[in-house]
Amino acid sequence: MPLTKIIKLKKFSNRGYTLTPVELKEVSPFEVKRLYYMELPDDVVTGEHCHKVEEELFIQVRGSSTMIIDQGKGKEDILLQAGMVIYVPAYVWHGFKLATDNCLVLALSSTNYSADRKDYIENYGEYLKVRK
Repeated sequence: MPLTKIIKLKKFSNRGYTLTPVELKEVSPFEVKRLYYMELPDDVVTGEHCHKVEEELFIQVRGSSTMIIDQGKGKEDILLQAGMVIYVPAYVWHGFKLATDNCLVLALSSTNYSADRKDYIENYGEYLKVRK
């Protein structure tokens, strides 16, 4: 299984504004089928979970947040700052906490959303059993 990967996006400043291009071929190992964004208040912890199939890229657009990650070695916190991208493959436990004011995270997904949530593992104990 591939490991989580962190990428720093390039920024170009000119004439009083900043441009941050995201070349998907350079940052995404999958075909993007869906995108969504999260405006995270500082006192919210998102629902932690993992996917059996779905891969995701999370782009910290504005502010910062702490991502909770477990790649099978225990939970760790990863600070994401504006301009950083984190790749989260299938079977990596993840969630967000400790967002700054005005935090915005853009997510790109390898799958379309399915309301039946069959792709999700939302119980950490079950995740630990599956990862062994």
